[in-house]
Order: sequence, then structure tokens, then C-alpha cells
Amino acid sequence: MEEKQNQGLRGARILIVEDEYYLAEDIADALTDRGVEVLGPVGTIEEASQAVSRADFDCAIVDMNLRGDMAFPIADQLGQAGIPFLIATGYNSASLPDRFAHVPRVEKPSDPAAIIDAVSPLLGRRQH
Repeated sequence: MEEKQNQGLRGARILIVEDEYYLAEDIADALTDRGVEVLGPVGTIEEASQAVSRADFDCAIVDMNLRGDMAFPIADQLGQAGIPFLIATGYNSASLPDRFAHVPRVEKPSDPAAIIDAVSPLLGRRQH
């Protein structure tokens, strides 16, 4: 199953929105090893907003706390653009606004493999 999943990732373009350098690099390395073209990582609301406005990727992995700022505007921007995303956060689901209840979520800390498992099903769901 992992091999099939890796084939599904190959050639995908995934934006990483994460302010923790080492975690972002671990996720990026794991994705790159599976043939993904990684955009970012970006670690601020402003950088993330600029990246999302270009909309040149298939899906995103979004940390909800970027240097003390909640990334809700980024999640809203992704939703409005029809770009699927995964929330990777240390916050439980009760801490997130109801409008994100349908969004897949991985609780941090988690290893990159768990994040990849959660993001893989999002590929191909982008609404143009």
C-alpha cells in the first residue's frame, strides 16, 4: 500500500506552511523522497498568503500557529481557492473554528510519515 501511495504522490506540488524549521525540513525531505515538488516551507502569515495567491500547487499542509499568529486567514484563503489542505497543529479540534471541522487534521507532534499518510488522499481533490 505504501508503494501505491508513493506513486500517487509522485509529481504532486505541495505547499508547506510551517514555522518550526526542523519539522518543516523533515516533512519536506519525506515528501521529496516520494517524488513531490515541495513549495516552501513558508513560516509567516504574509509568506503563506503570497504563496496561496499564486495557487500553483495541488494541496497544502498548514500549521495553525505561525509565530504566535493563528493561520485561520490562510485556511480561509485555501478554502476559497478550492485548494485542499491538511491542518497540522498542536491544538485539539475543539480549539479550531467550526468552519474547519471538515478539514483533515494531524495533531503535532507527529512524524512526517503520519502527515504524508493524511495528505495523500487530498491529492486530486482540488476544485478549479
